[in-house]
Order: sequence, then C-alpha cells, then structure tokens
Amino acid sequence: MTDADQVRHDAVEAALGKLDLDTKARLLAGRDMWSLPAVPGIGLESLVMSDGPIGVRGVQWTADDPSIALPSPSALAAAWDPALARRAGRLLAQEARRKGVHVLLAPTVNLHRSPLGGRHFECYSEDPYLTGAIGSGYVNGVQDGGVATTVKHFVGNDAETERFTVDSVIAPRPLRELYLAPFETIVADARPWGIMTAYNRVNGTTMTENGYLVNEVLRGQWGFDGYNVSDWMAARSTTGGILGGLDVAMPGPRTVYGPALAEAVRAGEVPESAVDGAVRNVLRLAARVGILEGAPAAVAEVPAPIDGQALARELAARGFVLVRNENGALPLDAAPGRTVALLGAAARDARVLGGGSATVFPERIVSPLDGLGAALPDGALTFRVGADPCDELTPAGQGFELRAICRDASGAVLGEGGLPTGQVQWIGEDLPAGASYATMASIEVTGTFVPRESGEHAFGTRGLGAFALAVGGETLWDGVQPMGNEADPFEAFFGAPSERCRVALTEGEPVEVSLTYQVPDTSSLPMRAIMFSLLHLGPRRDADELIAEAVAAARAADTAVVVVATTERVESEGFDRSDLRLPGRQDDLVRAVAAANPNTVVVVNAGSPVELPWREEVAAVLLTWFPGQEGGAALADVLLGRAEPGGRLPTTWPARLADAPVTEVTPAGGRLEYAEGLFIGYRAYERHGVAPAYPFGHGLGYTDWAYESLEVTGATARVRLTNTGARSGREVVQIYVAPADRACDRAGGTTVERPASWLAAFAGVEAGPGESVEAEIALPARAFEVWDEEAGRWQRIGGAYEVRASHAHGDTRLTATLEIQNRRGGRKSPTHRTGGGP
Repeated sequence: MTDADQVRHDAVEAALGKLDLDTKARLLAGRDMWSLPAVPGIGLESLVMSDGPIGVRGVQWTADDPSIALPSPSALAAAWDPALARRAGRLLAQEARRKGVHVLLAPTVNLHRSPLGGRHFECYSEDPYLTGAIGSGYVNGVQDGGVATTVKHFVGNDAETERFTVDSVIAPRPLRELYLAPFETIVADARPWGIMTAYNRVNGTTMTENGYLVNEVLRGQWGFDGYNVSDWMAARSTTGGILGGLDVAMPGPRTVYGPALAEAVRAGEVPESAVDGAVRNVLRLAARVGILEGAPAAVAEVPAPIDGQALARELAARGFVLVRNENGALPLDAAPGRTVALLGAAARDARVLGGGSATVFPERIVSPLDGLGAALPDGALTFRVGADPCDELTPAGQGFELRAICRDASGAVLGEGGLPTGQVQWIGEDLPAGASYATMASIEVTGTFVPRESGEHAFGTRGLGAFALAVGGETLWDGVQPMGNEADPFEAFFGAPSERCRVALTEGEPVEVSLTYQVPDTSSLPMRAIMFSLLHLGPRRDADELIAEAVAAARAADTAVVVVATTERVESEGFDRSDLRLPGRQDDLVRAVAAANPNTVVVVNAGSPVELPWREEVAAVLLTWFPGQEGGAALADVLLGRAEPGGRLPTTWPARLADAPVTEVTPAGGRLEYAEGLFIGYRAYERHGVAPAYPFGHGLGYTDWAYESLEVTGATARVRLTNTGARSGREVVQIYVAPADRACDRAGGTTVERPASWLAAFAGVEAGPGESVEAEIALPARAFEVWDEEAGRWQRIGGAYEVRASHAHGDTRLTATLEIQNRRGGRKSPTHRTGGGP
C-alpha cells in the first residue's frame, strides 16, 4: 500500500465511522437517475455516473450538451491495439471531467456468443483473451484520467431477449474460461474501480444477488476492491442484494436500498457489517475520484489534452477491416479525371453509432458523402440513393429544426431545450431548466421541416400515451398509444414506430411540425422517465427505379463505391436479431452495380456480422462497423490511401446464419442453455469444419508481410517479419497454440475436451517498405490451463504444444513446438524452427 493509498484508507474509515445507519443505507441508493447523495457532514460530494462506452453523455440526454462519439467497441477491438484503446479511454476521461462525471458506465465486455446478439456492437469480441486485452487498455485509459469505470455486464448477459429475467445456464468450465475470463483479466491488469452486475440470472441466481460470483469469485479469488453497482432497475431484493455483494442499487430514489435497507438491519435480517462493507466500497470510490474530503484523488495530474475529433478519425481508420481487395482495387486511383460513383442511402445518412443507452449526440457527423465530397476534386464524385436500408419511420433528423417545450396545465411555458432528432429521452431529473414532473402537463416537440425531396412524407410516433400530431398547422392525428402485450419498461424507447399520417410536401419548402405529448403521472414508477419520438419517413420511390439510377451512375464512373448498412431496428439494445440479412434491397443494389462496374467497392456499415452473398462478385469489401462521428472523413482517408485500413476481425464473419455455431438466443421456459460449452466463434468453426466467409483475425492492409522466423524461449515468442510491399504498414502478429499430442488433452489421467487451437497472445508491429521488425510476445500461463471443475481451480495441462505465428486464425505462417510441464513451477526448454510465410 502506497502512502496515498494509506491516506485514502484512513479517510474512508474516518468518514464511515461518522455515519449513522440511515445515512449509510441512503448512500447505497441512487439519489436520482445518475448520482448518489452527497453527505456534507463527512465532506462527501455527490458521485455522478454516466453512460458510455463510445462517449460520455453526462446527466442530460440532449444535444444542448454534445459529446464526442467514438467508433463502436467492435471497431475499437478490430484495431487489436490495447494502447490505442487506452488513448480512447483517456479521451473519454477528459470528456467525463468536462461534464462533471466521476464514473463511466463502461466498458461492455460480454462476448459475441452468437452473431444474433442485438447489442454486440457494444461488445468487443468473441474471444475472451482479445476482449480482456482491449478492455484492460480502455479501463486503464479512463482511470488514467481520474475517472472510474464500471466493467459490465457481470456476467452472462450475452443476448437481449428476456434480458431482465433470463437464466443463463453455463457450465463451470465455459463460465470460467470464456465468460468470466475478460472480467478476470481486467481486474488483474487494470484494477477497475467499479463493476456493474447484470439483469440476468446465472445458473439460477440473479446476478445482483449472486454471492458466489460476486463475493467469492470477484472479490475473494480475484481481489476486486471496487464498488459493485446494479444495472439500472436490476436490484430486486434488499436482503438478497446486500448479502449477495451488491453495493449500490440504481437508479433512485425508489430502490430496494435506502430506508428499506435500514429497516432490514433493524429487523435483524441484515447485519450492519454488510452495510458497512458496501459503504466502505462507495467511499473508497469517492476517495479515488477526489470527492471525499481529506483523501487525495488517485490521479493527481491528468493526461495532456486530446483532440477528440482527430482521435475519433484515427480510431475509425484503425478499426476498418479490409476483407477483400482483388487486383489492388484499393486504395483508389486519385489521378486527375478519375471519377467515383457513391451509392446507397447509408452514404448520405450515415449510421455512426448503435442504438440504445450507448447513444450520444455529437457536435457533428461526417457521412461518407461528406468525407469523400471534401476529399475529391469538384466533379469527381456522383451520388445516387440506389437503395435505402430503412423502410420504416425513424426519429426526425435531417431537415428538421426542433425544440421541446414543457408546459403546465394552464399552458404556461416551464422550460425548453433543443433536440438533435425528434427523440425526447429525459430520464430521472434530466429535464429542461424550470420543468419538473410535478408541474409538467404537456411537452411539445415543435419546429420546422425542410424536405429534401418532393412527394408524400409519412409522420408518426414512438412511445406510450396521448399524442397530438400537426403538420402545416393542421392536426392530423390525435390519439393514445397503449402499452403492448409485454410490459418492458423500455418499450417507449425501443418499441416499434407507428405511422400516423401522410402529407404531400415540396422539396425545399419549409413546413411547421408539432407533436404534443400529455405527460402521465410517473410518481408510482420505479424510474421516472419521459421517452417518446416524432418520427418521419421520406417519399418512397420505386426500388427498381432507384437501383437503375445507381447502375447508370456506376457504369459511367471509374469506380463504384456502395455503402450498405443495418438500421436501429436491426442492431440495438433491447432486442436480438432474427437474421443476418441486410435490410431492404441493398443486396440487389450491390449485385446490379457489380455487374455494371467490375471495379466495385462495398463499404459495410454494421456493428456486427451480416451476410454478404455477393462478396465474391465485387472488387473490394471494407467493414467500417459503426465508425463514430468522423467516420466519413476516415473512410476518405482509407479509400484514397492516406491511411491504411488497420483492422483485423475481432469476431468470425459467417457466410450465412446457418453456418454460425450458436444461433439460439431465445430462452425456453426462462432458461438459455449455453449447450455449446467452450465452442463459440472460431473454436466452433474449426471443430465443425465449417469455413466462414472471413475468419477471426482476418484483415488486409495496403502492403505485404513475410514472416521469416519464429523462436519460442520460455514464456516468450519472437517473430521476425519484413514488409515486402511498397507502402508503410502495420501487421498484427497473432499467436495461437494447439495441442501437439494427446498428452496435452489429459489432466491427471483424464481426457479434457479442448478446442483444436486458441488465441494465446498478439502484438502489432509497424515497418516501412523493405524494413524488418521483430515482435516479442509474452505467452501467458493461462493459455496452457483449464478450469478443473472437480477441484475448483486452474490446472496446467502439460505436454507438447504447437505455437503458431499467424496472420489470422487458420492462416499460419510459422510454427514452433513448446513443451509445458504439468506443475506450475516452469516450462521445459522448447524447440523451435524457422521458415518463410506468404
């Protein structure tokens, strides 16, 4: 313990000793949606939390307080660079400090168990080692800036269907070796100051009451000393929560803690020592972030300021994965006179982030059309819609200038605020100044709309309650949207849109729009919130006609760039996917364009895998994930060769959904059986002999690499490479290990089922044309261990292992043999060999 740690410890103990039971219980319950109560008597300020992970929203979900929007976590993981993730974390800490936030509710380190998981864009990878490495970099970066993280969702929250109640049934080995592994790595390597427990149950026990996983594993075996906060509204039991290791129940003030917890102590149901332990964890967190009097903050000097726009642009390019590039189609030839046809509605209306609680409002968004338009000479770029991925109403955005006005029962204005889209998302006390739940009777979303196309425009609503919708001063719908069949508390947020009217409008002619919402009584709800949306859908033109226009433009251009995308109704928090198809007529568009122009490049704007049935018919395929606010600028950089597409796949990309090893995300009788055990992702593809569209770790840069030698000595692999291409570049050297004999599958005379190979370590290297470089990569001991279910401990499996230096899983360039002893005391001297690779 350092001197500063001791001072913080003493300050925490002194503060704890001054608190009475009621104050302690109150400190463990949210004061409101995002904060804990201040206790001036001990010099404790209010602790403020905010959603992440790609930005820091702050306590208000509004465009009046914009946020930097970085690429999605799947994009960050695609860079395979923990140091880059650390830089991203430092930027987010800077954003958090700017907004007065002490705790970032991120990162999400659940695994890509199935490609149907609706929230996978918010997670890193299918592989626990890669997830742990990127997550550790992110946590270290945020906490470098003196801001806490809450690593989530602990544990087994790998799908969205019935997420509030599902029982994830996971055997001990996959639970330890896959799903707990990233959390364990991050606790060991980054010492996070917080963990968020999930909604779901694991093996029958709700995670907010799971004393075994929280008290015994997380705190006991791993030594976690941070605070444990519930996911919002996940805490269900006062005694179960506090005895199960849950420190803080959010949101507040109506929770199972607070007065209910104090009463449980007085009734003898809970020992006060359990409350003291939770309060101690909260005070330790407060001390670390610098809001407890007498305790020095854990970070005395924050990192130097970071240019958020520049880093967002760099991160996007570093995460782009070039999975196909026939005959050097990319980078584009930018010689004078060369022309590009940019096709697809997603090129104009970019989707830069995923849907749900991770949403932030950036100050600007650079679409592919914006980025390429700025980078290419005048006259070089032509745009056509071609196909629109969205065929239903979405929150009013492009062309709308809107404000939300709060009124009391007499119609007097209480307060107002700007809206970047037609979405009102006010949670807790995050209301416009002057407004309150007690006084608000109505909210009007009002402003103007300037159509960019003439024709019939549809308007609608999303949300629950009574609405009146007017366009051009005429009320066109006045009615009530009732609760659906399923009482999901977020139905107003994630629910289906409803069309209410259609109006003929003229391009460029402004029209007044208004949606008035009658505020219901929310006093009895566990979480006070107002969520509803004004929706819009532009004129629907004939799809064949749009594709024909795109084909004509492609035929006349030197290169056709088609941008295809998912939508918020395909990938979002709150629901899982039903298939992996691109929505709308986008596949038809790609095929038609590729037939017209052999130099067709497809940009895939999706947070997780989609089927690409035309992938062999086009010249190049570039995966851009959800690329953040600077995505269009980064795309121009990569397409024109100003930056290399630096990404490698963090998850296997199936050729079709039927090939995916895990496609069941819907519980049966409330239980979701993880029947596949250890075999998810590339481990399962290899086991079943199924070839994916693109393997885990795959990605092409703009240069070539020769793998020249591999030497494994003790716990270190050294790989020598040469850049044999004409451009500078970066290579990710991936080390996989595989049992070389059956002894490697035996522990104590018992056969142990294991994957055929698995990722053990990786490292990135950079070199200029003709330059050689050596990657020195530590091989972690855990790569040679399995969880012994009977003994309840990790067991090293000795024997001969093949160490594979690879460009991607299955793309082995060099191998060496490593002998591992069963005992923990060391490793035998290895043998090694060298050789060239493609």
